[in-house]
Amino acid sequence: MGRDKRVFVLLLILCLTLGACLNLKEPRTRVDFYTLEYDPPPLEEMDPLPVIIRLQRFGVAPTYNTNRLIYRDDSFEREAYLYHKWRANPGDLVSYFLGRDLRQSGLFNGVLSYDSQSPASYMLEGFVDEFLEWDEGSMWHALLTISITLMVENEPDISKKIVFQKTYQVKEPSSKKHPQELAAAMSQAMSKISREVTMDIYTHLKAFE
Repeated sequence: MGRDKRVFVLLLILCLTLGACLNLKEPRTRVDFYTLEYDPPPLEEMDPLPVIIRLQRFGVAPTYNTNRLIYRDDSFEREAYLYHKWRANPGDLVSYFLGRDLRQSGLFNGVLSYDSQSPASYMLEGFVDEFLEWDEGSMWHALLTISITLMVENEPDISKKIVFQKTYQVKEPSSKKHPQELAAAMSQAMSKISREVTMDIYTHLKAFE
């Protein structure tokens, strides 16, 4: 084999090797990311309460503590899409949008994030129990379940600390069997729960104050 031919073969092998390495670093299929998207839910006009609420970062059930879209199409089974993901963890999504809606409601003097150093009157803790696509026959649903606990922030007496606890659940139908429509349905589920949570907090604090 001549020198030029050997050089050509070596260059060809090098190119093929580099190409294979590059392919391993690149995703074989595009990953689509989704988030919640809805306007703050409309509320009746009411007098604001002179309280400040600190919203803690929500915890998440182990099955849903991931940014991958989880779905259920059979009893006891939970699967995850490979190329469809939430932009953030469900706990962070729910915490953010609930905090935004509480602030936008204008029903409280202030709503603080969990890392704020400012003093607050009450603290709201929460947990995302379910955050998934629920397949039922020919229909897809967005299933969202959250539990919250509203507490007096600086109350040393544990028997007086908790104002109320409640679990909320909404199963919202998806208009089409596609992850993007599932994200739209989950947004509507979050909007409904957010409105109910806001009204419950206002009602309990008005009586508590």
